[in-house]
Amino acid sequence: MFIQHTLETAPAASRPILARNNHKAVGLLAESPEMLTGFLQASDLFESSTLDPLSREVVVMTIAVRNGCQVCVAMHTGRLRQIEGGPELIPALRTGDSLADPRREALRQFTLRVVETAGEVPEEEIAEFTRAGYTNRNALEVVLGIGAYTMSTLANRLVRA
Repeated sequence: MFIQHTLETAPAASRPILARNNHKAVGLLAESPEMLTGFLQASDLFESSTLDPLSREVVVMTIAVRNGCQVCVAMHTGRLRQIEGGPELIPALRTGDSLADPRREALRQFTLRVVETAGEVPEEEIAEFTRAGYTNRNALEVVLGIGAYTMSTLANRLVRA
């Protein structure tokens, strides 16, 4: 149903993005320059957050696995392999199992609870998250990551990326 756009077939507003990134998912999402640009901007903002790279990937993988986005799981498994401490988290993250690292597990659980409660996480669970070494700012950055990667995972599934 959706086609993988090229520079020749993509809407004009998607072409500059395709010129920089010809990944299959980008070509498929190029059908909507607004969707593609919105995701990339949200992702860039999440990448600039105060969460460390490994924590950001825990959030992304938690959402990707929860939403069943295989292309996202594969891409972010690759990213985890390049981050110190990432490779040992891959098996549990890919299966949705608990992480051995208590701090990262608190982050994984918090991410899931934000989604499950539509953001109305009980105060005690927010306190658990901060006791694990995260901040209130980090909690809001998790929401940003959830938003960016929910957009990505749902769109990627819709276009069969």
